[in-house]
Amino acid sequence: MADRPCEGATHLLNMMNREKDPGAHHYRQHMAVYRPRRSVLYLPASNSRALEKAKGLACDAVILDLEDAVAPEAKLEAREAAAAAVRAGGFGRRELAIRVNGVGTEWHEADLAAACAAGPDAIVVPKVDSAETVRALAAAFEAHGAPSGTALWAMIETPGAVLSVADIASASDRITVLVLGTNDLVKELGVEHVPGRLPLQTALGLTVLGAKAAGVVVLDGVYNDLTDVDGYLAECRQGRALGFDGKTLIHPRQIDDANATYAPSAEAVEDSRGLLAAWRAASGAGVVTYRGRMVENLHVATAERVLALHEAITAIDQDA
Repeated sequence: MADRPCEGATHLLNMMNREKDPGAHHYRQHMAVYRPRRSVLYLPASNSRALEKAKGLACDAVILDLEDAVAPEAKLEAREAAAAAVRAGGFGRRELAIRVNGVGTEWHEADLAAACAAGPDAIVVPKVDSAETVRALAAAFEAHGAPSGTALWAMIETPGAVLSVADIASASDRITVLVLGTNDLVKELGVEHVPGRLPLQTALGLTVLGAKAAGVVVLDGVYNDLTDVDGYLAECRQGRALGFDGKTLIHPRQIDDANATYAPSAEAVEDSRGLLAAWRAASGAGVVTYRGRMVENLHVATAERVLALHEAITAIDQDA
């Protein structure tokens, strides 16, 4: 499992908790630790060279894949390699997850048992369509002896899942992250990948809304064309604008743009520092303004989030 997150990240979560009703379900016990997840890289667990290389990459998280990236004849080898990589460690502050094969496949039960025994930071499960599925998975985690710190990341990949996002996200305290599977959604909807993702706009928005309502992280889907750098960057920016917390990736060359897009800009950091300084200087003085803008508690909370996220990312980058 990855090392403990930095103090700045913990401060961010503590500050967020103060903003919310302490009894609200969407800031549950499992949210006691915050991690940036700007860049989450899929790697085939059967590729030992790629797994070793990942230990030096600048991504925030690595998903050791047993599903789409692994041929049927290599599934067993990949399962054993993923479990061994988790036990061996060496990934530093990078969050380490294993994606198992989906419920109902011939590999799922053995994958899940091996992943739970290995105890990664998270287990990613494809095509989670309902709250009932989540509760069954949470029970399986317990039955297989998964550590309490091993989270469940649920993939949202079907129209039914999109329409049940809020229920899925709040069905178990094990859930900390939703991962949007845009390739499967495109297939299920019978549409095409197009610039701007107009056919997916409803699904993108509903997934973000459901995740935010439940207080969990939400990751955007992958971008398939490694040669289209401009299109990839545009999609990163779109995801950030829509409220996603980071992006899933298929190649290391995509890491830097995701990290830059999902981190606060230098201008945002400077503005947040100035706003907080103005707020503190005028404490108790009534109406506060900064650069001509009225400042309220919600603006202060946003500025604190920006700075704490910036500090957390800076600490991770320095530790890399």
